[in-house]
Amino acid sequence: MRIFSIFWKIFVFVLLTVLTQVGGLVYLFSSITHKAINRRISNKHFRGLSKLTSFLMLYSLVTFALVPLLAKPLGRVPLPIFKTKHLQPQNILTCFFNRNYVRPNLRETAFAVANRMNEKYPNTALNYLDANFPFINKFPLLPHLSHNDGKKLDISFCYIDAKIGEQTNKCPSFIGYGICEEPRPGEKNTAELCESNGYWQYGLLKKVVPQGSKNNFMFDSIRTKELVKLFASRDAIGKIFIEPYLKTRLGITTEKVRFHGCQAIRHDDHIHVQL
Repeated sequence: MRIFSIFWKIFVFVLLTVLTQVGGLVYLFSSITHKAINRRISNKHFRGLSKLTSFLMLYSLVTFALVPLLAKPLGRVPLPIFKTKHLQPQNILTCFFNRNYVRPNLRETAFAVANRMNEKYPNTALNYLDANFPFINKFPLLPHLSHNDGKKLDISFCYIDAKIGEQTNKCPSFIGYGICEEPRPGEKNTAELCESNGYWQYGLLKKVVPQGSKNNFMFDSIRTKELVKLFASRDAIGKIFIEPYLKTRLGITTEKVRFHGCQAIRHDDHIHVQL
């Protein structure tokens, strides 16, 4: 049992570190409270619940109060937890897992683009997806290959509510990924080509993300095109990734918009921008 307990703690530490970067360390600190909990609570179910509550309270304090203060001198700042300057997370868990950190100039660029989009299309809010962890260059933000230096940010496409035919700030996917704007007949099917060449991971998210809400939304080509153009017009932005057939369909010609390669995942469900 002692060996099992050690392996379990190692597993939890590694898992929390991979998912949140700081969760493993918080787990170690929260274990300081376990002896006191064991002494005071005899029921094993309440004991386990108390330990989980202790961890979550300490983790929330560290994530939302301490991490932003420590990350700022190191060159990374958090994107907003709630809608701010027309920018918001698609899923609040992005913030809870510390996946919402970027370089300051990327945050300012995102705010500027969000503000311009709202001016041109009133009531529009940009939904951001994964950004980067708060600390350490080259620390992987799985499953991404490159979100590891504060310079990358994923933005959701814009959509129309299919039931009422009006623009919406909601997205078909609860995580923002995995529900794709498929190629039309005659357009180059990048996903099919990549997967046929052995890149099995290219369309993986589409296979695991529920597709039930897809018919409730329509791809808003007008606002999405403007969104790409606004990011491309900013001097701070060096690259933008979307599927090649969408670049052609939207009539985008800037060289900043390019193909990300088959080693990545599909980009017909979101826009990747980077400094």
